[in-house]
Amino acid sequence: MATMDVFTYNVPAESDFGYAQAIRSGELIHVSGQLSFDEAGEFLHAGDFAAQLKQTYANTDKVLDHYGATRNQVVSQTLYVVNLRQNAAAAAEGNLGYFGDHRPASTVVGITELTLPGQVIEISFVIDTRLPA
Repeated sequence: MATMDVFTYNVPAESDFGYAQAIRSGELIHVSGQLSFDEAGEFLHAGDFAAQLKQTYANTDKVLDHYGATRNQVVSQTLYVVNLRQNAAAAAEGNLGYFGDHRPASTVVGITELTLPGQVIEISFVIDTRLPA
């Protein structure tokens, strides 16, 4: 029987929208779309793609740390990018910087807007803890 472990930051958006940041089911961890927010749940860096991407990956590291996982165990990611043509090079650069030589499956979706005003990036992940760290 699979075990389940839910991770939250205990920020208002989680209760307002009814979701967890991540949920572990057996050896897989499904991570909700991460975005640029601080410990209090305040959105940071409106309109600044590079700064939002950096903070989004920093928040992802907090999820990985909670589960004792590493970037090398990320098996897939989906990036939701506002103004994709304008931000594609910065997304690629940030992705390469974050993952180094690791290459998860990746989908990039260009969209017109995200939930918060000025939000230009959101990334969801799947992690497999059976992979080498």
